[in-house]
Amino acid sequence: MKILLVYPHYPDTFWSFRHALRFIGRKASFPPLGLLTVAAMLPGEWEKKLVDMNVSALSDEELKWADYVFISAMTVQRESALEVIVRCRHLAVKTVAGGPLFTACHEDFPEVDHLVLGEAELTLPLFLEDLLRGETRHLYAVDERADLTKTPIPLWDLIDVRNYAAMNIQYCRGCPFDCEFCDITALLGRRTRSKTSEQLIAELDSLRIRGWRGAVFFVDDNFIGDKGKLKSKVLPAVIEWMDRKRYPFYFYTEASIDLADDPRLMGLMVSAGFEEVFIGIETPNGESHAESGKIQNRNRDLLASVQCIQQAGLQVHGGFILGFDSDPPSIFDKQIAFIQESGIVTAMVGLLTALRGTRLYLRMAQEGRLLGEGTGNNTAIYLNFVPRMKAEVLIDGYLSVLATIYSPKNYYQRVIRLFSEYRPQHLRKFVLQPGYIGALFKSIVLLGLIGKERRYFWRLFFWTLARKPRLFPLAITYAVYGFHFRKVAEKITESNASVYRRSV
Repeated sequence: MKILLVYPHYPDTFWSFRHALRFIGRKASFPPLGLLTVAAMLPGEWEKKLVDMNVSALSDEELKWADYVFISAMTVQRESALEVIVRCRHLAVKTVAGGPLFTACHEDFPEVDHLVLGEAELTLPLFLEDLLRGETRHLYAVDERADLTKTPIPLWDLIDVRNYAAMNIQYCRGCPFDCEFCDITALLGRRTRSKTSEQLIAELDSLRIRGWRGAVFFVDDNFIGDKGKLKSKVLPAVIEWMDRKRYPFYFYTEASIDLADDPRLMGLMVSAGFEEVFIGIETPNGESHAESGKIQNRNRDLLASVQCIQQAGLQVHGGFILGFDSDPPSIFDKQIAFIQESGIVTAMVGLLTALRGTRLYLRMAQEGRLLGEGTGNNTAIYLNFVPRMKAEVLIDGYLSVLATIYSPKNYYQRVIRLFSEYRPQHLRKFVLQPGYIGALFKSIVLLGLIGKERRYFWRLFFWTLARKPRLFPLAITYAVYGFHFRKVAEKITESNASVYRRSV
């Protein structure tokens, strides 16, 4: 068999970092981990190629070469995925599709030859068995959850790691919480399932052997779902390996805010090489947390929790949402004030979306408020349900939040506030990666000489050199991030807003 694995194009969003990648000469943020893992599950004697459309264009010749084209995508990649499927149909190439988009919305893709849904460890073997017998079906799905101790190491040989800003690995799946707007529990369940320490170390070794050095993103939706196992087995093993290998990587991941309640866990994460953690803070409005069932954020001082995590040595990146039924008219000013005071530099603010499979989607449908499907783009101006707040007020408020927090003055102010509170506990060995020197010079020219932020750029530049010199590389990184975030915010304001207003 000749198998072509295709990862559709990712549009320009908050998480694409497309405007930042130009500074370091990389083509995409992360490789397609799901497809690389699926490739490792296919028979070893089969020929395999991978095309990441975020790195290179997909040619008809590559499609014609394949016996089957495997496609995996997230909801935000729907448009590009559809284009690939149409091209395959035109060229009479059979398609096999899976991943979050197709698992949640499989009925929307009758033109796909074979839908292999859910977790590939369970459904892919069923498809392969039928393929060998010549009796393949259209749909493969099971109600069980996969045992991650049987998940193979991704087939990294299919990519050139030099095309990416960071590598990614997965340690666990599932989340013990069940927020109304989140589709993670629908896709992966509430019981945290994880790999063994030995598996994790083997995956880290596989990246190190291939020459990777630098950032590694643990893609787990809640890395701390099983705190006991992390503290007793996993993190001690990672600490020992990282120390023995002289810290070739630094890590970042996603976690719930209750991380702040466990100083030992935070200490172990920092010792293991974790430097950043994304946390779904969502809103400073307690009633909205109660409405959405985000119990981990209720009855706590969110600002103090963020400061606790940052002082422990972890930079907090935050997710924020506008559009809850409980949001008061003052929510926009409250969001801005919280973000500025917290020193959360990477603050992703989006409009609430009812994703298929979530409790919010079901509630909106039952209340007759559902307008359509979500796009999966966290920062798009698109409402797929009727909000309690007037739509025009919500949109205008959202745009004001974006314009305020990503104005150069406020953005750079947050960087300095973070640096004033951030207490990195472990001084890792600095690894000069390809593109770093070029990124420094590009930032000086594009941000320091001709950019809108030049005044604030130089203030951060010299402030960091004088007071926090060990954080200087991070200062340049955040300056570059700020350029990307501002570009995305400006694009939202200039294009999406006018389109939305015309539609209403």
